[in-house]
Amino acid sequence: MAIIVSIRNATKDYRLGKVTVPALRGVSLDVNSGEFLSIAGPSGSGKTTLLNLIGCVDTPTSGVVEVAGENTTTLGERAITRLRLYTIGFIFQSFNLVSVLDVYRNVELPLLLQRTLSSKERAARVLTLLDRVGLKEYIKHRPSELSGGQRQRVAIARALVTRPKLVLADEPTANLDSVTGQNILDLMRELNHADGTTFIFSTHDARVMSFAHAIVRLADGKLADIESKGATRAEIAELGAPVPGAVQP
Repeated sequence: MAIIVSIRNATKDYRLGKVTVPALRGVSLDVNSGEFLSIAGPSGSGKTTLLNLIGCVDTPTSGVVEVAGENTTTLGERAITRLRLYTIGFIFQSFNLVSVLDVYRNVELPLLLQRTLSSKERAARVLTLLDRVGLKEYIKHRPSELSGGQRQRVAIARALVTRPKLVLADEPTANLDSVTGQNILDLMRELNHADGTTFIFSTHDARVMSFAHAIVRLADGKLADIESKGATRAEIAELGAPVPGAVQP
Protein backbone atom coordinates (compact mmCIF):
# COMPACT_ATOMS: atom_id res chain seq x y z
CA MET A 1 0.00 0.00 0.00
CA ALA A 2 1.29 3.47 -0.91
CA ILE A 3 2.49 5.74 1.87
CA ILE A 4 1.01 9.24 1.72
CA VAL A 5 2.69 10.68 4.85
CA SER A 6 6.16 9.73 6.05
CA ILE A 7 7.73 11.39 9.10
CA ARG A 8 11.27 10.69 10.20
CA ASN A 9 12.58 11.77 13.61
CA ALA A 10 10.67 15.07 13.48
CA THR A 11 11.22 17.58 16.26
CA LYS A 12 9.64 20.96 16.81
CA ASP A 13 10.83 23.54 19.31
CA TYR A 14 9.21 26.89 20.12
CA ARG A 15 10.90 29.86 21.71
CA LEU A 16 9.10 31.57 24.57
CA GLY A 17 11.37 34.45 25.48
CA LYS A 18 14.67 32.87 26.47
CA VAL A 19 13.11 29.45 27.01
CA THR A 20 12.99 26.69 24.39
CA VAL A 21 9.84 24.56 24.61
CA PRO A 22 9.94 21.19 22.79
CA ALA A 23 6.56 20.37 21.24
CA LEU A 24 7.67 17.25 19.35
CA ARG A 25 10.61 15.07 20.35
CA GLY A 26 11.70 12.79 17.51
CA VAL A 27 8.42 11.46 16.10
CA SER A 28 8.59 8.89 13.28
CA LEU A 29 5.42 7.70 11.56
CA ASP A 30 4.17 6.33 8.23
CA VAL A 31 0.54 6.78 7.16
CA ASN A 32 -0.79 4.64 4.34
CA SER A 33 -3.01 6.09 1.63
CA GLY A 34 -6.67 5.51 2.48
CA GLU A 35 -6.23 5.31 6.25
CA PHE A 36 -8.63 6.85 8.76
CA LEU A 37 -6.21 7.78 11.53
CA SER A 38 -6.81 9.43 14.89
CA ILE A 39 -4.09 11.28 16.83
CA ALA A 40 -4.89 11.23 20.53
CA GLY A 41 -3.22 12.53 23.66
CA PRO A 42 -3.63 15.08 26.44
CA SER A 43 -3.38 18.82 25.86
CA GLY A 44 0.22 19.79 25.15
CA SER A 45 1.15 16.33 23.86
CA GLY A 46 1.94 17.65 20.37
CA LYS A 47 -1.21 16.69 18.42
CA THR A 48 -1.83 20.05 16.76
CA THR A 49 1.89 20.57 16.13
CA LEU A 50 2.09 17.24 14.32
CA LEU A 51 -0.92 18.12 12.16
CA ASN A 52 0.61 21.50 11.33
CA LEU A 53 3.82 19.85 10.16
CA ILE A 54 1.93 17.38 7.95
CA GLY A 55 -0.27 20.19 6.59
CA CYS A 56 2.72 22.42 5.72
CA VAL A 57 1.45 25.07 8.12
CA ASP A 58 4.74 24.82 9.98
CA THR A 59 8.17 23.25 9.45
CA PRO A 60 10.08 20.90 11.76
CA THR A 61 13.07 22.10 13.74
CA SER A 62 14.78 18.91 12.59
CA GLY A 63 13.83 15.70 10.84
CA VAL A 64 11.92 15.02 7.62
CA VAL A 65 8.22 15.31 6.76
CA GLU A 66 7.12 13.88 3.40
CA VAL A 67 3.60 14.29 2.00
CA ALA A 68 2.53 12.56 -1.22
CA GLY A 69 6.17 11.80 -1.96
CA GLU A 70 7.32 15.42 -1.49
CA ASN A 71 9.88 16.36 1.13
CA THR A 72 8.13 19.41 2.59
CA THR A 73 11.26 20.55 4.42
CA THR A 74 13.01 21.30 1.10
CA LEU A 75 10.11 22.66 -0.97
CA GLY A 76 9.90 26.33 -1.95
CA GLU A 77 6.90 28.49 -1.06
CA ARG A 78 5.21 28.05 -4.45
CA ALA A 79 5.54 24.26 -4.32
CA ILE A 80 4.22 24.20 -0.75
CA THR A 81 1.21 26.29 -1.80
CA ARG A 82 0.49 23.93 -4.69
CA LEU A 83 0.78 20.85 -2.46
CA ARG A 84 -1.67 22.32 0.04
CA LEU A 85 -4.10 23.46 -2.66
CA TYR A 86 -4.27 20.23 -4.66
CA THR A 87 -3.45 17.50 -2.16
CA ILE A 88 -4.40 18.59 1.38
CA GLY A 89 -7.65 19.71 2.99
CA PHE A 90 -7.18 21.23 6.46
CA ILE A 91 -9.96 21.71 9.01
CA PHE A 92 -8.61 24.20 11.55
CA GLN A 93 -9.87 24.33 15.11
CA SER A 94 -10.10 28.13 14.74
CA PHE A 95 -12.07 27.76 11.45
CA ASN A 96 -9.92 30.30 9.47
CA LEU A 97 -12.90 31.48 7.42
CA VAL A 98 -12.71 34.68 5.36
CA SER A 99 -14.89 37.16 7.26
CA VAL A 100 -15.88 39.28 4.20
CA LEU A 101 -17.07 36.27 2.19
CA ASP A 102 -20.42 34.54 2.62
CA VAL A 103 -20.72 30.81 3.24
CA TYR A 104 -20.94 29.90 -0.44
CA ARG A 105 -17.85 31.95 -1.38
CA ASN A 106 -15.84 30.60 1.55
CA VAL A 107 -16.43 27.04 0.41
CA GLU A 108 -15.92 27.87 -3.27
CA LEU A 109 -12.62 29.70 -2.68
CA PRO A 110 -10.26 26.70 -3.00
CA LEU A 111 -11.93 25.74 -6.29
CA LEU A 112 -11.46 29.27 -7.62
CA LEU A 113 -7.78 29.07 -6.72
CA GLN A 114 -7.43 25.73 -8.50
CA ARG A 115 -8.99 27.08 -11.72
CA THR A 116 -9.92 23.63 -13.01
CA LEU A 117 -13.75 23.63 -12.85
CA SER A 118 -16.41 25.69 -14.63
CA SER A 119 -18.73 27.88 -12.58
CA LYS A 120 -21.50 25.32 -13.05
CA GLU A 121 -19.28 22.49 -11.82
CA ARG A 122 -18.13 24.57 -8.86
CA ALA A 123 -21.70 25.43 -7.91
CA ALA A 124 -22.79 21.79 -8.05
CA ARG A 125 -19.93 20.68 -5.81
CA VAL A 126 -20.32 23.53 -3.31
CA LEU A 127 -24.09 23.21 -2.97
CA THR A 128 -23.90 19.42 -2.62
CA LEU A 129 -21.44 19.68 0.24
CA LEU A 130 -23.32 22.50 1.97
CA ASP A 131 -26.45 20.37 1.78
CA ARG A 132 -24.57 17.43 3.29
CA VAL A 133 -23.36 19.53 6.25
CA GLY A 134 -26.83 21.07 6.72
CA LEU A 135 -26.03 24.64 5.67
CA LYS A 136 -27.60 25.04 2.23
CA GLU A 137 -30.06 27.63 3.56
CA TYR A 138 -27.20 29.73 4.97
CA ILE A 139 -25.21 30.24 1.76
CA LYS A 140 -25.58 34.04 1.87
CA HIS A 141 -24.61 34.36 5.54
CA ARG A 142 -21.20 35.62 6.57
CA PRO A 143 -19.18 33.86 9.29
CA SER A 144 -20.07 36.52 11.88
CA GLU A 145 -23.75 35.62 11.44
CA LEU A 146 -23.18 31.94 12.24
CA SER A 147 -22.79 29.96 15.44
CA GLY A 148 -19.53 28.22 16.27
CA GLY A 149 -20.92 24.88 15.15
CA GLN A 150 -22.12 26.32 11.86
CA ARG A 151 -18.74 27.90 11.18
CA GLN A 152 -17.12 24.55 11.89
CA ARG A 153 -19.36 22.94 9.28
CA VAL A 154 -18.42 25.62 6.73
CA ALA A 155 -14.75 24.89 7.43
CA ILE A 156 -15.37 21.17 6.95
CA ALA A 157 -17.16 21.75 3.63
CA ARG A 158 -14.32 24.00 2.44
CA ALA A 159 -11.72 21.36 3.30
CA LEU A 160 -13.61 18.64 1.42
CA VAL A 161 -14.71 20.60 -1.65
CA THR A 162 -11.50 20.02 -3.64
CA ARG A 163 -11.71 16.26 -2.99
CA PRO A 164 -8.17 16.20 -1.60
CA LYS A 165 -6.13 13.02 -1.20
CA LEU A 166 -5.41 13.91 2.42
CA VAL A 167 -7.67 15.62 4.96
CA LEU A 168 -6.26 16.89 8.27
CA ALA A 169 -8.70 17.83 11.00
CA ASP A 170 -7.91 19.47 14.33
CA GLU A 171 -10.77 18.51 16.70
CA PRO A 172 -13.37 18.52 13.84
CA THR A 173 -16.35 17.69 16.07
CA ALA A 174 -15.43 19.92 19.02
CA ASN A 175 -18.07 22.58 18.26
CA LEU A 176 -20.80 20.27 16.96
CA ASP A 177 -23.78 18.69 18.69
CA SER A 178 -23.88 14.89 18.73
CA VAL A 179 -26.26 14.51 15.76
CA THR A 180 -24.37 16.93 13.50
CA GLY A 181 -21.04 15.46 14.59
CA GLN A 182 -22.26 11.98 13.68
CA ASN A 183 -23.44 13.23 10.26
CA ILE A 184 -20.05 14.78 9.58
CA LEU A 185 -18.26 11.58 10.57
CA ASP A 186 -20.58 9.58 8.30
CA LEU A 187 -19.72 11.92 5.39
CA MET A 188 -16.01 11.58 6.03
CA ARG A 189 -16.22 7.81 6.32
CA GLU A 190 -18.15 7.73 3.05
CA LEU A 191 -15.40 9.71 1.31
CA ASN A 192 -12.79 7.48 2.91
CA HIS A 193 -14.49 4.34 1.58
CA ALA A 194 -15.62 5.62 -1.81
CA ASP A 195 -12.65 7.79 -2.85
CA GLY A 196 -9.86 6.39 -0.69
CA THR A 197 -9.37 9.79 0.95
CA THR A 198 -6.90 9.66 3.82
CA PHE A 199 -8.10 11.29 7.05
CA ILE A 200 -5.88 12.23 9.99
CA PHE A 201 -7.69 13.63 13.03
CA SER A 202 -6.52 15.24 16.22
CA THR A 203 -9.28 14.55 18.70
CA HIS A 204 -10.53 13.90 22.21
CA ASP A 205 -13.85 12.62 20.78
CA ALA A 206 -14.44 8.92 21.41
CA ARG A 207 -16.77 8.81 18.38
CA VAL A 208 -13.95 9.87 16.07
CA MET A 209 -11.59 7.34 17.64
CA SER A 210 -14.17 4.58 17.13
CA PHE A 211 -14.23 5.36 13.38
CA ALA A 212 -10.44 5.22 13.07
CA HIS A 213 -8.45 2.38 11.55
CA ALA A 214 -5.68 3.23 14.01
CA ILE A 215 -5.12 5.56 16.96
CA VAL A 216 -1.74 7.23 17.31
CA ARG A 217 -1.15 8.21 20.92
CA LEU A 218 1.23 11.04 21.78
CA ALA A 219 2.61 11.91 25.20
CA ASP A 220 5.02 14.75 25.96
CA GLY A 221 5.78 15.22 22.27
CA LYS A 222 6.68 11.57 21.71
CA LEU A 223 4.91 8.69 19.98
CA ALA A 224 3.66 6.56 22.86
CA ASP A 225 1.77 3.84 20.99
CA ILE A 226 -0.33 2.99 17.94
CA GLU A 227 -3.54 1.10 18.56
CA SER A 228 -5.31 -0.65 15.68
CA LYS A 229 -8.84 -2.08 15.94
CA GLY A 230 -8.50 -2.77 19.61
CA ALA A 231 -4.97 -4.19 19.43
CA THR A 232 -1.81 -2.39 20.43
CA ARG A 233 1.15 -2.10 18.09
CA ALA A 234 3.08 -4.65 20.15
CA GLU A 235 0.23 -7.17 20.00
CA ILE A 236 -0.09 -6.81 16.23
CA ALA A 237 3.66 -7.20 15.79
CA GLU A 238 3.55 -10.46 17.74
CA LEU A 239 1.08 -11.79 15.15
CA GLY A 240 3.38 -10.78 12.30
CA ALA A 241 0.78 -8.44 10.76
CA PRO A 242 1.50 -4.98 9.30
CA VAL A 243 0.81 -2.16 11.74
CA PRO A 244 -1.28 0.74 10.38
CA GLY A 245 0.60 3.99 10.84
CA ALA A 246 3.81 2.34 11.95
CA VAL A 247 7.20 3.03 10.43
CA GLN A 248 7.89 0.25 7.96
CA PRO A 249 11.30 -1.47 7.92
